[in-house]
Amino acid sequence: MKTAPSYLNSLIQVYTPSHSLCSANRGLLIKPPQQGWSIAGLFSSFELPNSVQSLGKTKNQLFTETSARDRLEAHADQSILILHAKVAQKSYGNEKRFFCPPPCVFISGRGWRVIQCLNEILTHSRAILNSLPLCLQQMFACAKSLFISDQDKRKHFCLLLRLFLGNRHELGSFQSKMIKVISKPSQKRQSMKNADLCISSCSRVALFNRLRSQTVSTRYLSVDRGAFIASARQWTAFTITMVDDQRAEQAGFVLSEGFICYGCVVQLVCTESGVALPPMVIRKVNKQHAILDVDEPVSQLHKCAFQFRDNPHAYLCLSNDTIIQHQAPSSVRDPSRVILNDGSCWTIIGVEAVEFTFNQGLACIQTPVSPFPVITGLEVNGGGHVAMLEIHGENFSPHLKVWFGNSEAETMFKSPKSLLCVVPDVSVFSDSWRCLRRVITVPLSLIRLDGLIYRTTFSFTYTPELQPPPVIHPRVYLMCVNGTLLLSCNSNNSCGFSSERAEWDAPKGSLNVFNDFTIRGLRCDVRDSADL
Repeated sequence: MKTAPSYLNSLIQVYTPSHSLCSANRGLLIKPPQQGWSIAGLFSSFELPNSVQSLGKTKNQLFTETSARDRLEAHADQSILILHAKVAQKSYGNEKRFFCPPPCVFISGRGWRVIQCLNEILTHSRAILNSLPLCLQQMFACAKSLFISDQDKRKHFCLLLRLFLGNRHELGSFQSKMIKVISKPSQKRQSMKNADLCISSCSRVALFNRLRSQTVSTRYLSVDRGAFIASARQWTAFTITMVDDQRAEQAGFVLSEGFICYGCVVQLVCTESGVALPPMVIRKVNKQHAILDVDEPVSQLHKCAFQFRDNPHAYLCLSNDTIIQHQAPSSVRDPSRVILNDGSCWTIIGVEAVEFTFNQGLACIQTPVSPFPVITGLEVNGGGHVAMLEIHGENFSPHLKVWFGNSEAETMFKSPKSLLCVVPDVSVFSDSWRCLRRVITVPLSLIRLDGLIYRTTFSFTYTPELQPPPVIHPRVYLMCVNGTLLLSCNSNNSCGFSSERAEWDAPKGSLNVFNDFTIRGLRCDVRDSADL
């Protein structure tokens, strides 16, 4: 995986909602360019030709419903993923406890390549071609020099990532989730009052190994090309899931909810690749020993070991950059303890992931993509053909429109935390069939008036009704007026009869012998004028 090139300058800062900066270190996130990267880079400063500039000044900057639909389907997106730990340990005195694992930024998506191609085309027309051998794989960088000093009294803080293009034009600011400040790992048994320090099932975690508390010896459990490795540079987020061991023996893996406790069977799955380790029993570590008779909740920054369920003497271990199984002997003095080596002792910590995905296309957007709107929940009001969708979240503005798939919805701005829109009719997505015959799910997107598309993780599902809406069937009535039968319809002449009259010679009262019958495929009732 390549280090991000110099075309994308960035600054990561310790940040609180009040935007006050921490006294801790602030450093450049992106490393100096490596060999093979162009200094001008992907986002070189360039001027648009006059023809393109004139197009950029048209209404909504080249943005039309057709172009938006094409771009929604093209998936030329740009994604920014921020990975960081849930807690950070405070430094005291002259020491510097750098964030571990360090905050990381992943840049991916075909949209970066699209902008590069646009840059190459435009600069080639001016004979200033600065091509960049950009690989479409993810680009990665991390901030290894961040810490919190003991002079900082805050209990929580955020990280603020600022991205700039090569011409110093700001792409936007992107905020991480809240990070809790702790003084040191808790050695007491955790209770539900400190749930934010416990590791819950189905949450993200990171594992690292550090010899003799030396920062330079830190190795992170990671995945590279489908294989587990111990990396000194890059770490991977894993989903830790508690497995019901008794039921799993009968029929596969059965996932359980709740907090992870020592002695539980867990499974680690790479959140990016889906590669998983075999089921393992998590054990508490104390003074280079795995304790087998402890069942307390696992807490942040605890040292732990992973015992393979199918091989009780084998433990997850690293040897240089390789992940192996270590055969750990039992303690002679205490059978409830197992002697471990340095590579079998891991530190576990919860991590958070925040992803921002957008699509600029060729709209020549000049303003930053931030503040980035975030959807946190949906609420449907009404139903049938008149349904409203209320969207809850943050950073909403009157310049946003809600799109269901490739269909724009009428959107009303209520507040920076609420949008209201009309749910499009299902016929838009079901080939003009108003009666839904199958489940249809469409993604929800937010589009700014200048054409910038914000992707979301939410979708809207149309479900078939158990009972179809009532349909008024046209009915024809035969009315006898002075011995003449008149045809009448109950649906504004939609039956195809217009003042039709049929002579009928029948004695008075003979209509009582007729039952309902059909004329031109329509059901008819026999009525006497005296009954009307």
